[in-house]
Amino acid sequence: MKKFFVLMVLIIVLPVFSVFAKDFGALLNQSGFFSGDGKANGFDYSGSLSGWFSSPLWSDAEVMVSAGLTVDYSNEKWNVIPELLRTELSFRAGDNGRVSVGRIPYADPLGFIANGLFDGARYTLDFENGSEFSTGAYYTGLQYKKTAQITMTAAELAEYSAELDYSDFADTYFAPSRVVLSADWRHPGISELLRLHLALIAQFDLSGSKDFFHSQYLAAKASVPINQFIFEAGGALEMAETADKTLFSFAGELSAGWMLPTAISDRLRFLGRFSNGTVGDGKAVTAFVPINTKSQGYILKGKLSGLSMLQLEYTALLHETVSVSIADSYFVLSDLGTYQGAPYGRDGHFLGNEIYGFVSWSPLSDIQVRAGGGIFLPSLGNADTKADPLWSFDLNLVLTLY
Repeated sequence: MKKFFVLMVLIIVLPVFSVFAKDFGALLNQSGFFSGDGKANGFDYSGSLSGWFSSPLWSDAEVMVSAGLTVDYSNEKWNVIPELLRTELSFRAGDNGRVSVGRIPYADPLGFIANGLFDGARYTLDFENGSEFSTGAYYTGLQYKKTAQITMTAAELAEYSAELDYSDFADTYFAPSRVVLSADWRHPGISELLRLHLALIAQFDLSGSKDFFHSQYLAAKASVPINQFIFEAGGALEMAETADKTLFSFAGELSAGWMLPTAISDRLRFLGRFSNGTVGDGKAVTAFVPINTKSQGYILKGKLSGLSMLQLEYTALLHETVSVSIADSYFVLSDLGTYQGAPYGRDGHFLGNEIYGFVSWSPLSDIQVRAGGGIFLPSLGNADTKADPLWSFDLNLVLTLY
């Protein structure tokens, strides 16, 4: 109940400060999704209205507040979801430091360990060579669970999947209670060539459960731009603790992008994202477990635990108002037991192939229309060749209101 009270106070009281706003606006986002698996088809809808304002407080401080309301239709049920979005107080701390407090964004070097909004504080120190060091402390338990996407344990996955129930709001709305600590170092160009981002991240389970799961990550990513090419490589080592064992795992990615020498602005990009599976009895080496669940693929939407992906993507700006993208992704199981998503057969490690594309039209700076669709084909793998294809089409409209 305490969480519910805090959330309502933040959403209702903070917008009062908008009378001091120097910049404010609203965003209307409407999305419809058609999907199916050969046996059943469905329609989902999500519509949200969010507003924000920002204002300087004094010469070197600024406040930003944003909140939103989402109307969601899925599984033939409607939900109304209030959320406090990015809400931040930032100010200078000394000549080269700055502090951010509130619901603020954080992303690890690879973007798939901890990536999103977190409640807490961060201190950043800038150096004369252009590099920066930052350290932060965050809490996850006041966010909406579908936004936070924290499913590190089987119990958390079950809580995430449970429907929002206003008669039991506090137990069905909020994300799991975890503390996340981070220390990052970034350099924009060592020898004017190598971009580097290093991070040490730790999270601790505050649920009080005997099945607790703590984990720490050492992550790094390097980028090297060469003429029309950019090459990137990164990896993360994870050490996790449960009640009876210490576990180790690994995940990484490789990518290469090429700005094509054509008359239009277009790019071809290869991405390989890898994670290890459980080895032996799983008492020492187990599947990689990220803090946030970031979907791999557009149709499959798999969690990067016991799963790897190879993707070739082409994007192009056909006109100043029209852009297109198409991606071909292939998924491979790191082991035959960790990954729990569809298709569910486990006759082999090759899960299947996904093709997804979209076209985006933005006739004005404050209007964007996006239509996309694709299909996942288990028949192109050997894990479950008899499974039905998964398909999805979506339409999205975004209006910015000032």
